[in-house]
Amino acid sequence: MSEVVIYTKTGCPYCAAAIKDFNNKGISYTEINITEKPEMKSKLLELTGGEPIVPVIVQMDQVKIGFGGG
Repeated sequence: MSEVVIYTKTGCPYCAAAIKDFNNKGISYTEINITEKPEMKSKLLELTGGEPIVPVIVQMDQVKIGFGGG
């Protein structure tokens, strides 16, 4: 697994923007789509303090909730 993990869900425009940004910057990541892997939703909720928010970007043990570009 890469050092960056991005939790996403199908149809989320902010998730798509985050993925595009990482691709444009050439940063490798592992995407976990909770729509396709609902068993990972509990981990997402753990990272967000119980809020079902995506995207969640975990990079070097830092958790960033949401994506606002750049």
